[in-house]
Amino acid sequence: MTAEAVILEMTPHPSLPDWVFPPPEGFVAEDLDHIPDLPAHTELIDGSLVFVSPQASFHMRVVSLLESELRRAAPADLRVRREMSVILGRDQRPEPDLCVIRADADQHAKQTFYRAQEVLLVVEVVSPESETRDRKRKPVLYAEAGIPHFWRVENHSDKAVIYVYELDPGTGSYARTGLHHDRLKLTVPFDLDIDLAEIDRI
Repeated sequence: MTAEAVILEMTPHPSLPDWVFPPPEGFVAEDLDHIPDLPAHTELIDGSLVFVSPQASFHMRVVSLLESELRRAAPADLRVRREMSVILGRDQRPEPDLCVIRADADQHAKQTFYRAQEVLLVVEVVSPESETRDRKRKPVLYAEAGIPHFWRVENHSDKAVIYVYELDPGTGSYARTGLHHDRLKLTVPFDLDIDLAEIDRI
């Protein structure tokens, strides 16, 4: 997800709302449901608010393709969700581009987040504004929270390249299990066979 972290001093500014300035201990995950007029798709990383930038065409097309194919292939006891935040800890609430959750994690229509233990897979599509977070910080947070599978999607000359990772229970970190250029064919977390060239037809 494209985004820019906001790091501001605790100094009043007449043109900014009060909620832009974090409390001394930083924001906590539940704060995102109670801050009035918070921009859509705001994330919380290390207690700081992260705001979404306009989405590029490549990003939108990749997410649309993967969402459609994951929905088609997912077993009946799983669900695919787009741009729903996941609470990983007290001050960590990122919003992955896609996640696969247990079906029983959907509890009511006004739900705004899932918890890490309910998530099987998270997918992040890297954009220039979010490279460091998507490549370095978020994978660490997802792994520490125990999410079993992580995909990172990169734009290489307008072609999608997908880096596939699986959680190593011995180290608590992700190990790369595949690098996919033209086709994404996997047996975990369930059987998948995705023609990545289909992105050009979306």
